[in-house]
Amino acid sequence: MKQYIINVPNLQSLPKRLNSLAVIIVCWVMWGYLLYPIITVINWVRGDFSVINEMRWFGGYKSLLDLLQIYVYTLAVIGICWLMWIILRKLRRRLILKPVKKTVSDDEIAVFYQVEKEKIQQFRNQQNVTVFFDDDGKITDLK
Repeated sequence: MKQYIINVPNLQSLPKRLNSLAVIIVCWVMWGYLLYPIITVINWVRGDFSVINEMRWFGGYKSLLDLLQIYVYTLAVIGICWLMWIILRKLRRRLILKPVKKTVSDDEIAVFYQVEKEKIQQFRNQQNVTVFFDDDGKITDLK
C-alpha cells in the first residue's frame, strides 16, 4: 500500500492540536445526541421496559418523529451549505486565483530544501525517488 499522507503530528502547533481535539469531541457528542433517541426506541421495541418512563417523559414516539424531522432538515441545510461552499471555492479558484507563472530555478530549490544541486539534477531523470525526513520534517536523504 502506498502512503501518500505524511503523518507527523509533532510538526503541528499546539493550537492546531487543541482545535482538532475540540472538533473531534464536538462531533462525537453530536453523534451520540443524534443516536440516543433511536437507541431508546430500539430498546423499547425489543421489550426493555425500563426505558418506558423515559419514553413517556419525552412524549413517546411522536416526539421522536418530530426530532427526526428536525434532524432531516438540519442535514439538508448542512448539505446545501456544503454544496454552496464547494461551488464558491471552485468559482473563486477559477476567477480570482490565476495560475502563477513564476519559474523556480534549481538553485532556489536546492537552497530551500537544503539539498545539493547535483542530486536534484540526478533524480529529475528518474521515475521513482524516495525522500527521507527527520523528526523535524527536514529532508535527510534521497534514494
